[in-house]
Amino acid sequence: DLYLELSKKDLLKNSPKYWWPHAGSEWCLISTILTQNTKWQNVEKSMQNLKDISLEKLIDIDEVYLSQLIAPSGFKNQKAKRLKLLAKNILDEFGDFENFRENVDREWLLAQKGIRFETADSILCYVCFREVMVVDKYTQKLLAKKGLEFYEYEDIQCFLQGIEEDFDMISKENENNLNLCYARYHGMIVEEMKLKK
Repeated sequence: DLYLELSKKDLLKNSPKYWWPHAGSEWCLISTILTQNTKWQNVEKSMQNLKDISLEKLIDIDEVYLSQLIAPSGFKNQKAKRLKLLAKNILDEFGDFENFRENVDREWLLAQKGIRFETADSILCYVCFREVMVVDKYTQKLLAKKGLEFYEYEDIQCFLQGIEEDFDMISKENENNLNLCYARYHGMIVEEMKLKK
């Protein structure tokens, strides 16, 4: 019901297909780290400074210089350190970005410094195109407004992934793609809550 209610509002009419910009790319991966504890507008400023960044370039770039480039996102020193470490771990473990996208799992992501549930699921959903629903503060606030209180991340995720049971009703608008459905569902929730501010 919540999904259908939000989809009637056409909240994603000006958004990219998967809602998150540059889904499936290294740009998207880096932005999932930068978006922690900040507004999206700040992430966009940082990403403009990074231009055509890649995992290989992240490893080679001076950490202090990187922290200056990503300063608009806040926690610049911490995020610079974590981005460089994540890039190194991905290339050491998977060899390249494409292999990472195809083979990474949630357990590996959660073992990385600075990656918790929301970031791990954002990477899985928007970078790796896995069938995973992202839960964030907007999600919790929207559900609370609807009188639905949950205390655990996984409980909220499980509740929202209940749309899978009615997937045939919403599958056409999402190209029969459950991952796309979850991505856009999360996007609709965020856009709805932004409007309520």
